[in-house]
Amino acid sequence: MGTSPSTRTDVIVIGGGIGGLSAALALTRRGLRVRVYEQAPAFGEVGAGLQLAPNCTRILDHYGLLEEATALGVLPETMVMKDAVDAGELTRLDLRDVERRYGHPYLVIHRSDLHGILLRACDRAGVELLTDAHCTRYENIDGAARVRFADGGVDEAEIVIAADGLHSVARELLVGDEPVNSAYVAYRGAVPFEKVAGNDIHEKDVVVYVGPRCHFVQYPLRGGETFNQVAVFESPKALAGEDDWGTPDELDTAFAGTCDQVQKGLPLMWRDRWWRMYDRDPITTWVTGRIALLGDAAHPPLQYMAQGAIMAIEDGWVLGEHVAAQRARRTEDGSGVDWDRVLAAYEAVRPEHCRRVVTTARAWGELWHLEGVRRLQRNALLRGRDVHDYAFVDWIFGPTALTPEDEPEMFRPIPLDSAPL
Repeated sequence: MGTSPSTRTDVIVIGGGIGGLSAALALTRRGLRVRVYEQAPAFGEVGAGLQLAPNCTRILDHYGLLEEATALGVLPETMVMKDAVDAGELTRLDLRDVERRYGHPYLVIHRSDLHGILLRACDRAGVELLTDAHCTRYENIDGAARVRFADGGVDEAEIVIAADGLHSVARELLVGDEPVNSAYVAYRGAVPFEKVAGNDIHEKDVVVYVGPRCHFVQYPLRGGETFNQVAVFESPKALAGEDDWGTPDELDTAFAGTCDQVQKGLPLMWRDRWWRMYDRDPITTWVTGRIALLGDAAHPPLQYMAQGAIMAIEDGWVLGEHVAAQRARRTEDGSGVDWDRVLAAYEAVRPEHCRRVVTTARAWGELWHLEGVRRLQRNALLRGRDVHDYAFVDWIFGPTALTPEDEPEMFRPIPLDSAPL
């Protein structure tokens, strides 16, 4: 395709993943003309399951998409954490009670299904969706922003939203950092439910087995027709800086000491592909001129909080709400949005929230993967938790903050050494 459209649009979004599409939808719903450029030949998502906590299903409901998401996903009854070595239950969340508390459900859904929901919603809303567009450069110009593409094409708009992922080109305008390698590797596998029926699995729950330098996640997808499994472990070859990291022999070795339930699931993992786990150090500046980072371009997390896609969806919703608050009438010259105020409000609230999530995800991953005495201390603390204690999730599952004053207080960590062994 040629990437030099003849018509001017209000907003350009670079990246057609979950973050880019949800931002495009949020802004289109507020009366803006939005054009999305996707680098791939077609819009789509790879991967398997996503967990969507109430802070996300609340926004999907706001967009009128929750019913469709629920129909394509599963509303699990419980989230259960078990020890991967002895299979003993450590703690749980009653997800029906979570829905009562926060007003919206906890939903699990296939990543491609959520992407499809957002893509169809954008199409219905009139978002312009373009593919085969590799953005190589972002530029601020007087009162607007410009993007350049590998095929020589150029486009301009009042604002450019860079939803261009972990390896964001736009992020280089703000900081000269690199992705942080955790040396952890993920294997995934979504299989027909009948393949796991005899494996002592939970049919209606999200279950995570936490083990020494590894963990294993299981939950149903697609109305219970599919079963999703994720195996994550620390790769010795990745730690050593070797190129052939994360191979199936490392997978099997990492989980060698785990319980029967995990052992039964391991042969069903996709063994021809695996993923390295990266995040980036938090940054507080996401905006330069009329160019704004969104989603993984701004705050790629490790996966332990299951908030990566959710944060991206929240970013777009916050932008849309501030557009609604700062919008005057459209004129012949433009959208009527006071973008300076909108972007300042966005940057005042989102970086701090996402910093909390990124840093908490790192700490949560460390907690999951403890060994020796510290594993026993962790287990004792988790077993002692009241199952209706929401101190550790109130700050994340509640309504998405629009201002710094709305942001709830963080939880207070409990020292491992306080465990009654």
